[in-house]
Amino acid sequence: MLSKERRDVLRGILLGVVIVVLAFAMARHWPLWQAKLGAAPLAVLQWDLLPALCLAGNIALIARHRFVTPEDLDGNGLTTGSAQLRVYQAMLQNTLEQTVLALATHLLWALTMPPTRQGAIAVAALLFVAGRLLFWRGYAAGATTRAVGFALTFYPCFAMLLGIGVYLVFHR
Repeated sequence: MLSKERRDVLRGILLGVVIVVLAFAMARHWPLWQAKLGAAPLAVLQWDLLPALCLAGNIALIARHRFVTPEDLDGNGLTTGSAQLRVYQAMLQNTLEQTVLALATHLLWALTMPPTRQGAIAVAALLFVAGRLLFWRGYAAGATTRAVGFALTFYPCFAMLLGIGVYLVFHR
């Protein structure tokens, strides 16, 4: 039997997955995505400015914190770091991991999938921003409060990677 906290985390993850599925389903059937993005698949990679900005924002948060917090000014090589800095660094580590995965996935998608499916990159980039904001907001309060944010960041990539695999197996 799962603990209450694990059940709450699972609920958050499932809510995130439902949002991801609905967002991708709506984008696939929304002509605007296809009309604007279908003609130039690599142009959709411009949407990756959003995940990159999330990463840059997280780095800027740490830089600002270090500047205004004397005990953290010298950096980890010279100090142990405050509790707040360790939280920011954990958020940065996760954001870096998620950003690398997103950028690689979006590039693979742009190079592999047909033009009518390219809108998925825009949707995934928008979900990434929403997910990171929720993740950062809930991080310090624990896994339960960051679960939806994590799901909105990770599961679009996971779904896209599965989609690429299926497409390569059945359409090549």
